[in-house]
Amino acid sequence: MLAPFTARDGENLALYEWPMAAWHSDDALPPRAVVLIVHGLGEHACRYDHVARQLLDWGFVVRAYDQRGHGESGGARGGLSSEALLLEDLAEVVDDTRQRARRLPRLGDPATPLPLILLGHSLGGLVVGRFVSLQLRPVEGLVMSSPALDPGLNALQKLMLAVVPSVAPNLRVNNGLKPEYISHDSQVVKKYLADPLVHAKVSARLAKFIATAGPATVAAASTWATPTLLMYAGADKLVNPAGSRAFAEAAGRNSAGMVTSRCFDALYHELFNELDATPVFATLKAWLDARF
Repeated sequence: MLAPFTARDGENLALYEWPMAAWHSDDALPPRAVVLIVHGLGEHACRYDHVARQLLDWGFVVRAYDQRGHGESGGARGGLSSEALLLEDLAEVVDDTRQRARRLPRLGDPATPLPLILLGHSLGGLVVGRFVSLQLRPVEGLVMSSPALDPGLNALQKLMLAVVPSVAPNLRVNNGLKPEYISHDSQVVKKYLADPLVHAKVSARLAKFIATAGPATVAAASTWATPTLLMYAGADKLVNPAGSRAFAEAAGRNSAGMVTSRCFDALYHELFNELDATPVFATLKAWLDARF
């Protein structure tokens, strides 16, 4: 269900809620937590409908939104008017989600807030990871799927990012992502290419955000304080899995054991859209069951 949402600057963000009415029936168990899904570069939230419906089956309320410049949301495709904008948008949606969750039934003390879990993929994984590292809002859980912690830039791209954002921050170019590597499932690739809401644009400012926020998030891993599941693809050709490995290694030095990581060696970038995503969903379910 599409719900209108207006950001602080008046821009429209397309916000989606998977049916919550069932939680108000007399014989339904209260939801276990709320999961907020944040999508990747060039795509949109409705590509995660199957993920949302699985989470609903497991007892979680689900929300998602199209990031600015994506899907049904406003803004230039792939553009960004300030480097912090995606994080500011997420903070607003988190605040709105917390408020919405107060009206949902729950087990135990009704004054206890319903737990909130962020689930981000690719660019979305980077956004939620950076959001948590900066402690912009408290959340009870974090799931990062193939996060763009290392975009795999070559020397020329790094040089361009050192110059272009300062002189032409709104310059938008092709993002260079090769759709054939999103999944081994040819039908997923076909639907992606035919999707009118998918685009291939990225601005210099957005590219700089990705290039800088990734290493900054990895640098914060050793002091991580939020229960986190990191899932990444060992055969990823769209983001460098070395970024996730570095995050997992740094987090492993955290005696609190906040981060659980799992590498799916043979899978491509879109873990939830692979030919056999059963192990991915099983890993997610086991982690959620253990904590919520």
